[in-house]
Amino acid sequence: MIKCRIILLSIACVMALSSGLARAQQPPAPRPIVNADPQTMALWEAGAPGALGTDEADRPTLTLFRAEGRQTPGASVIVAPGGGYGALAVNKEGRQIAYWFNSMGVTAFVLKYRLGPRYHHPIELGDAQRAIRMVRSRAAEFGVAPDRIGFMGFSAGGHLAATAGTHFDEGKASASDPIERAGSRPDFLILAYPVISFDAAIAHAGSLRNLLGDTPDPKLLEDLSNELRVTPQTPPTFLFHTTADAAVPVENSVRFYLALRKAKVPAEMHIFENGPHGVGLALADPALSAWPTLLANWLRTRGLLAR
Repeated sequence: MIKCRIILLSIACVMALSSGLARAQQPPAPRPIVNADPQTMALWEAGAPGALGTDEADRPTLTLFRAEGRQTPGASVIVAPGGGYGALAVNKEGRQIAYWFNSMGVTAFVLKYRLGPRYHHPIELGDAQRAIRMVRSRAAEFGVAPDRIGFMGFSAGGHLAATAGTHFDEGKASASDPIERAGSRPDFLILAYPVISFDAAIAHAGSLRNLLGDTPDPKLLEDLSNELRVTPQTPPTFLFHTTADAAVPVENSVRFYLALRKAKVPAEMHIFENGPHGVGLALADPALSAWPTLLANWLRTRGLLAR
């Protein structure tokens, strides 16, 4: 009996050891690796059109945060931080967001666009369109899909994103610059507590003044009230806002959503009751911290994230 038990124990040990060796020999599943060395690129190597100098503020850039470990090119997102068109919240609404996308295997780009009051429209839109064209024309180099390029914006950056999503072209086939041959339409939009409208009833005065100056043309005010420019060609859109936002009224998001719905553009909107403007990822807020998960679910259902 004792001898039998020893033999059975030995067999069990050998089987356990063999199983462990088999598991150890299996290659680990690929996991996204956050790029520790972001790469900053000038949008125009020879200087940006309309530049008023050569200082840092005169040089729009795009910073690549590459998510490694992908087997095939996937979705990417260009992120435009907010700041009322007069500053950029590059950390909370830029780098942190890019690393969050990296954690899901999505390559991100943070856009540093030119600002008012030194620069006015259409300079900012031109920077955004150039960023989209650059990513699309160099998609193979960046390891991303040219037809899955999203544009995300916070606050005034949300206005820039919505403007890019309602004012775009197919590129200039005859352009000598290959980047300019690419189209500037984003494939999807993500708008976080965005400025949308320049209707005086809900406009953010600071963003309007920095973008258009003190005496804007009424036709320009209408053209850049993006809820009025939605068409069936406007990209699918995710929005989130808070009712308590005292800086940018929630009606900005509501109007854009209703315009999308009227045009039959796929859209999802989440409005939270409480929370100030400019929350970023809102990781410390037990309610608002749900919005990144809601966004991830939306991206996944649209086939933009690996399951």
